[in-house]
Amino acid sequence: MRRFWLIFLLAFSTLILVGLGAAWWLLQRPNVRESAFGSAYLYIGTGADYSAVLDSLRHYELLKNDQTFDQVARWYNYPQRVQPGRYRLRPGLGNRALVEMLARGEQDTVAFTLNAFKYKPQLARQLARAFEADSVSLRRLLNDNAYLHRRYQLDTTTILTIFLPGPYRLLWNSSAPQLLDSAAATYARFWTPERRRRADSLGLSPTQVHVLASIVQRETAKPTDKPIIAGAYLNRLRTNMRLQADPTLLWAIGNFGVKRVLNKDKLVDSPYNTYRHKGLPPGPITSANRQSLDAVLRPTRHKFVFFCARPDGSGFSDFAETYAEHLQNARRYQRRLDSLGVKR
Repeated sequence: MRRFWLIFLLAFSTLILVGLGAAWWLLQRPNVRESAFGSAYLYIGTGADYSAVLDSLRHYELLKNDQTFDQVARWYNYPQRVQPGRYRLRPGLGNRALVEMLARGEQDTVAFTLNAFKYKPQLARQLARAFEADSVSLRRLLNDNAYLHRRYQLDTTTILTIFLPGPYRLLWNSSAPQLLDSAAATYARFWTPERRRRADSLGLSPTQVHVLASIVQRETAKPTDKPIIAGAYLNRLRTNMRLQADPTLLWAIGNFGVKRVLNKDKLVDSPYNTYRHKGLPPGPITSANRQSLDAVLRPTRHKFVFFCARPDGSGFSDFAETYAEHLQNARRYQRRLDSLGVKR
């Protein structure tokens, strides 16, 4: 009898060990494939069901054994708990940990850098390449004047001021409204009480600062020239002089590639033609970066009202207080363009 019980206990223990081993193999054994390129990502679109998740895992060969994953997923009722997102699949992740991560919606954020843009379609394409939201829905929202005014107190022209070029971290499945809200939150953080005080001291609203900064940014890429040019434009505004900014004229004629502005260009009928209309244009002509914005908020104090690109091709500008001085600078630059054969 004792022998029987010993054999029984041994057999039972063996079954338990085998069961534990099988459970470990199913639940804990590393099942995510290693990649020479680091972690792989699983994208689950909004509205996707479990079959779509399984198809993606199989199609991109992300798992060593998709059948064991399927078995564990069903044990944990994951097919009824699918959540959209961008999930980082770390090499060596087991089925249980993977299923729990997906079921809890523990997705990875997207590190995204917004590059400078001039037009809404360019902005929409940038965002659509990095996030689930498509460019059509983004453009539709950016052109919804009632929504933009209600949500941000901006319109279809000034909404571009909330998009500061630079780094962002957002969820991949962010909707078009959520992407705009994230940009607005970054915009709000930029406008510290100190920056608002500086804008007030210049007699400008934050939106007007953005508009002027967009002009400064198109005028020069030289950090040292930005606050000087900003000061020149502010001098014009203070004396009720037209801005006469070539970049706004190029926006009006729809051609930023022009090297020479002609007198006929100055006749174009557009609110962006600052040769004809006083004050700032109705919206930005490019996405102003933080450097250009701070140049407007911290302008150089001087008496210059004119400036012109230097003829040496350095990218710097020559500044003048009088129109006579400016004409001399402009003629030198025009002779340089003539020598290079730059025509329209």
